[in-house]
Amino acid sequence: MSAPAPAVPGSATASGGRAADTTAAPLVSVDDLRVSFGRHGVDVVDGVSFTIAPGECLALVGESGSGKSVTARTLVGLTGYGARVRAANLEFDGQDVSRNTERHWRGIRGAQVGFVLQDALSSLDALRPVGREIAEPLALHTTLTKAARGEKVIELLRAVGVPEPELRAQQYPHQLSGGLRQRALIASAIACGPRLLIADEPTTALDATVQAQILALLGELKRGDAGMLVVSHDLSVVARLADRVAVLRAGRIVEQGPTRQVLEDPRDEYTKALLAAVPATHAKGTRLSSAPAAVIRATPREFDRTTPIVAAEGLVKAYAGPDKVNRTVVREVSFAVHPGETLGIVGESGSGKTTTARLVLGLERADGGHVSVRGRRWDSLTPADKRAERRRLQIVYQDPLSSFDPRYTVERVLGEAIGVTGLRAGQRRDRAVELLEQVSLGAEHLKRRPLELSGGQRQRVAIARALAPEPELIVCDEPVSALDVSVQAQILDLLADLQERLGIAYLFISHDLGVIHHVSDRVLVMKDGAVVESGDVRQIFTAPAHEYTRTLLSAVLTPAAQGGPRA
Repeated sequence: MSAPAPAVPGSATASGGRAADTTAAPLVSVDDLRVSFGRHGVDVVDGVSFTIAPGECLALVGESGSGKSVTARTLVGLTGYGARVRAANLEFDGQDVSRNTERHWRGIRGAQVGFVLQDALSSLDALRPVGREIAEPLALHTTLTKAARGEKVIELLRAVGVPEPELRAQQYPHQLSGGLRQRALIASAIACGPRLLIADEPTTALDATVQAQILALLGELKRGDAGMLVVSHDLSVVARLADRVAVLRAGRIVEQGPTRQVLEDPRDEYTKALLAAVPATHAKGTRLSSAPAAVIRATPREFDRTTPIVAAEGLVKAYAGPDKVNRTVVREVSFAVHPGETLGIVGESGSGKTTTARLVLGLERADGGHVSVRGRRWDSLTPADKRAERRRLQIVYQDPLSSFDPRYTVERVLGEAIGVTGLRAGQRRDRAVELLEQVSLGAEHLKRRPLELSGGQRQRVAIARALAPEPELIVCDEPVSALDVSVQAQILDLLADLQERLGIAYLFISHDLGVIHHVSDRVLVMKDGAVVESGDVRQIFTAPAHEYTRTLLSAVLTPAAQGGPRA
């Protein structure tokens, strides 16, 4: 099991804290909150009411577009441009904040209310080291000297489980893994010991062991006087952290109550559907969603099944840090992926999973070892041959929005990918429609831009783009980690349908062991850049041989309120 999280430096929870006092005056009181955008916009938050007591955690759950994040942002005055906010009551710490000016909000945000945003990469300033980002609220809201702020930053990074905090404080966001960026965001949010912490998907990018540590840390905060509002699509996180749950659908709360009651004995059919969509051991080999199977008209392709699509032999990769010291992030990694199979890669943030994938795709040059594509080594190919072979290998990223040009329409996004196949310009639109149909979208999406699509729709377009060159293998790098459980279920079902019909192989990277168990045939477990265990997925999950694998599995949570291993 992972060690308990350290107490937050300077917080009231360092000596233990106490349980929520629900008889005290609410820290947050929301009554009949309604939010719309534009003069005649429909209410995206439609009559939402709840309270949060000191030391209490309320979780908002629901599908993408249900109004969770808009509700959370409204509590800190960040609803967005053109927002129209109305409420019978909207109070924080006994004060009416419904008419707060931006000047008033600047005095509250960071000092009294901490906010952990969902997208760590775009939320952190790309032009400054993360240490300066964390120090900013300390400079704005405390009288600490510059030297004291620097010491506090290191304490905070250590408290949220960041290894080598002195080094990480000097690094820029793009130099950190998704999990490290998320932890830096949490450190910034708790820097001033806020009365209320709002966390929008706080563990989305975190692996099971780090997630357990962060949840323990957030639990320590909750046991003090701090209230907490957590927005999450991960019901296991909700089970571990929340005292009460409010389930939102189309801007309205359809069910609200104590966590155990809502998760173990849900009354609303929508809540039951959310729980059923969570990958679990008994669901392997079955569909997770109620959506029908994708209609795939393409003819199944015949692959040479005697030669692996890709084979990695002894891969080694090192990078120099800000201190000019080389650190090896991939150590003697070897594996092969055969046609029609799914190889899952799991491990903690920073274990080398994504770097390994980049080496496979030829996006990074290995310092040692080599990658072969259909028996031909990457490092022996000419640039022209590499371009031809690269069609066999495609990738679906964790965040499709950042991988799309926001100015492009879906038609242009797909058109570029289709262009490498040599199809004439006049035929590309028809091919784009075929690809959209394969991912259960229609021609009406062609003229839309990425920002006009939901998270699930963007991920479907990303999959369609990956399918355009008719690849043999798709690298899926955390493809469902940012999606709510019902959309995640649809995407996992879609990937299974495509594999069954087209024979595509997947190299599937995920920190979610429930997802890995559901999709994989074989599993590679990585730690500190090395493979510590590999084998059949059922054997790895039922009888792990390595202590680290057992630690990962023991940290997995379940939506059941009492917790416990998922697999």
